[in-house]
Amino acid sequence: MPRRTLVAAAALAALLGAAPAQAQATPSTWPTKTVRIVAAGPAGGSADIVARLLADQLSKQIGQTVIVEAKPGAGGVLAVNDLSLSPRDGHTLLVGVNSLVSEIPHILKLPVVMANEIKPLAEVARGGLVMVGNNALPARTLPELVAHVKANPGKINFASYTAGTLSHVMGLQLNKAAGLDMTHVGYKGSTPALQDLMGGHVQLMFDGMATSIPLLKGGKIKAFAVSTPRRSPLLPEVPTFTELGYPQLEAVAWMGLWVKPDLPAALQAQIREAALKALAQPGARERLQDVGFEPGQPRTPDELATSLKSDYERVGAVLKSIGFKAE
Repeated sequence: MPRRTLVAAAALAALLGAAPAQAQATPSTWPTKTVRIVAAGPAGGSADIVARLLADQLSKQIGQTVIVEAKPGAGGVLAVNDLSLSPRDGHTLLVGVNSLVSEIPHILKLPVVMANEIKPLAEVARGGLVMVGNNALPARTLPELVAHVKANPGKINFASYTAGTLSHVMGLQLNKAAGLDMTHVGYKGSTPALQDLMGGHVQLMFDGMATSIPLLKGGKIKAFAVSTPRRSPLLPEVPTFTELGYPQLEAVAWMGLWVKPDLPAALQAQIREAALKALAQPGARERLQDVGFEPGQPRTPDELATSLKSDYERVGAVLKSIGFKAE
């Protein structure tokens, strides 16, 4: 991430939590106006796509207009800042991936604790990562790939969509578990990384399913394993890392609906209930799968917070082992 962007992100992040007290909405009065969902990512990105799907269903559920505003930049920090500065009335929500809390704090030096700035209300969608490769690789399976990497020491690279994220960590974990020496190449997003993967500039990548599946279906890249606990219905023919003998690479990324932590508890409960009902409507599950996600699980906010803490510690431990430093 460019230094200028990082400095701007830190400056904006310093504003988090600085918004003045606002009038509070109560469950009996919410919603009284248009609800705005801030998507932590670029227009057309995963968060934006999921947020628009949720907005469409939620609008029908609550009888109010729900709009989506994509807010890219600084790994989601700008979107969190937007939510933090909004009125404390439940009319501004955020949709973003769990890495906002579990990974970004390891990548950027922030003046706040992200886990204290936003609270997860519901898991909207989920999906693991898939290890994909250039079609020119002679290996067809993960065991064959491991053998190929060992037979070509120092010659195999793996890409991540951002250094310090799960797509980076998983490559480091596979290196350690299988005794490999793959070299990491960090990118700024899946799109440029996948372009270089197809072009042969890097041989492997750990990527989100939503962005890799269209290329897999088109035969432009190949898949070796997925990080989900069970085979994904989106890629049923691709084995899991666990069944191939690498349980330490089991991981799930999820897209959450987040709010300001100081929102009244009763209002939080009402928003969560409305969101879960919206996602349970006919067609919502199919639309999520069409864009490369599985439906979220009905975990409670406390369960989501616990998983975030665990993921934060896991990612931090792996990055610390290679001396990774936040910028």
